[in-house]
Amino acid sequence: RAKAARISTCGRSGSQERGGSGPVAMVGCAPSSARHREPTEASGAFWPWAAARATTDVSPVTPRAVLAPRRDQADVDDTEQFEQTDSGASGTYPMQAGLVRKNGHIVIKNRPCKVVDVSTSKTGKHGHAKCHFVAIDIFTGKKMEDLVPSSHNCSVPFVQRTEYQIIDVDEDGFCTLLCEDGSTKDDLKLPLEQNSALCDEIKEKLEAEKDIAVTVLSAMGEDLIIAVKDLSASATQPKAD
Repeated sequence: RAKAARISTCGRSGSQERGGSGPVAMVGCAPSSARHREPTEASGAFWPWAAARATTDVSPVTPRAVLAPRRDQADVDDTEQFEQTDSGASGTYPMQAGLVRKNGHIVIKNRPCKVVDVSTSKTGKHGHAKCHFVAIDIFTGKKMEDLVPSSHNCSVPFVQRTEYQIIDVDEDGFCTLLCEDGSTKDDLKLPLEQNSALCDEIKEKLEAEKDIAVTVLSAMGEDLIIAVKDLSASATQPKAD
């Protein structure tokens, strides 16, 4: 009965809009604009708006692809600069600041230094105890200072001393050093600014055709000649019983 009532109601409203007297039987109540159009299928109950909706090929909605974040040119430049930069970080290791002692080594302002004095302040009310380091750059001799909390880590350089036999010194001060494997090292210069007296001693012994060796200090990619030794004198010295 409810279905018949709906059909009758829709028929009356359709006939009144067209000005007719008899009811028109319809299946469902379509929009008024659609009821004035002719059916497009032989079944009679297929309306144009339904046909367009049914025949349109609507592809399923797919989620947007997850794209990689966009890299700005500044980021690319920073990455390339980072890859091309050669820092001395590989020549250091971390150590707690409270464990660094006098005559030890520490990195201050990216320079390898030898500690000549260290003092530790008492633990404050709102912070940690701090270590005050006074050090000397092992290559330039410049005085350096730094203040580090005793519980924090600081960088300590790997410092090596290597002995080479020196063969010759050219006019520009570059030395020819003989390595243990028989190869030569030609990129090290005499320390004219740091120790001119040592340079004069090396030149005098080479002119006297003496067999000498130099001690080279190395740290964080830098080298420096710090001492000279006469090999002929050490070879002729008799061994103690």
